[in-house]
Amino acid sequence: MDFLNYIFVILAASLVFFLVMPTLNVFFSLFSKERIKSPKQPIEFDYGIVITAYKNADIAKGLIKSLLKQLHANHHIYLVADGCDLNNWDIEDEKLTVLMPSHPLNLKAKSIIHGIENFVRPHDYITVFDADNLAHPDFLTEINRYANAGYQAIQGQRTAKNLDTLMACADALGEFYKNYIDRVAPYRNGSSAVISGSGMAVESELYKAYLASPEIEQGKHQWKKMLQEDKILQNFLLRKDTKIAYAWDAICYDEKVTSADAVETQRSRWLFSYFQNIPNSLGILRRGLFNFSWNQWLFGLVTIAPPMFVMLFAAFGLAVLGLFINLWVSLALVVAVVLFILTIFWTLKLSQAPQPVWNAVAAMPAFVFRQIKGLFKMGNPNKNFKHTEHKVSVTIEDVLK
Repeated sequence: MDFLNYIFVILAASLVFFLVMPTLNVFFSLFSKERIKSPKQPIEFDYGIVITAYKNADIAKGLIKSLLKQLHANHHIYLVADGCDLNNWDIEDEKLTVLMPSHPLNLKAKSIIHGIENFVRPHDYITVFDADNLAHPDFLTEINRYANAGYQAIQGQRTAKNLDTLMACADALGEFYKNYIDRVAPYRNGSSAVISGSGMAVESELYKAYLASPEIEQGKHQWKKMLQEDKILQNFLLRKDTKIAYAWDAICYDEKVTSADAVETQRSRWLFSYFQNIPNSLGILRRGLFNFSWNQWLFGLVTIAPPMFVMLFAAFGLAVLGLFINLWVSLALVVAVVLFILTIFWTLKLSQAPQPVWNAVAAMPAFVFRQIKGLFKMGNPNKNFKHTEHKVSVTIEDVLK
């Protein structure tokens, strides 16, 4: 019984730590003011923008138009149309190169590599977007500020471009929370922002080195079992102790899922990638301890933290068990859960989330239920991990209104 009690206390203490850590991160971030160095003669860096489209190039038209309206003009756009029908393509511009691979690539990393191999000129930074994204007119201007401050890796703020369904609003609610917990707070506290998968810019040679890494090479042959590209990139950067900046005002609008089935499929893929990435997060955490690197250590803790619903359900189960083993530990779990939930609302307030996102709180049980169902689809990624279809065609002007 003493041994079981010992194991129970260790598990409960670990959960309490990860439930309270977001609150502490947010609290301390409020006292950390961002200081972006501005040189006397700022450089107008050249950006190679790679857009990956899969089977639907038309959804990228809004993004391309938004990029052609960027106030920072030193850039070139590369649309990699993998498996797309371009018969009705009608956008032509000297800043746009449309690439149609001769054979299907079926992998985002391969599309990015194809785009880079067809650059019309060398670029200082490589920026990656998904086809369903939109870019705020100031996106590159803001990214360029951070580049001038010496950052080699910069993540923009991804936020919803559509709040047309309750599920989309619930998805946006989760992203507002994750943006603050995984990006704003760690970055302001002296560590790195977690990579979002699009809307980021990385110094060209550094990005090419990442694409040449063994993880990417192995991933080409793993199909849907490949670790997500964003996680491979952030692991590559943090192993070098490169700090990933978070550009709050470099806004990338992203399409949120609009149906329960889409939530289940998308979250199943994300959960699989989280568990896949645990050894990498532990490795970065270990490097932080041995290198005395706060950047690596805090980033390791942030990325190894279990998904929200996993922590909450585990805490609930242990709290009930604690009624029969250790009442004080059970009480500590309940307090930690309450604090965790309050922190979610706190981050929404700090992020100035729009009213439809607040209204989606009522839909969170259904959203979480679909995430739980997604857990059971992780066993066969090649069968269950389907590409998320994007259908919301809006312009940057529509979103800015």
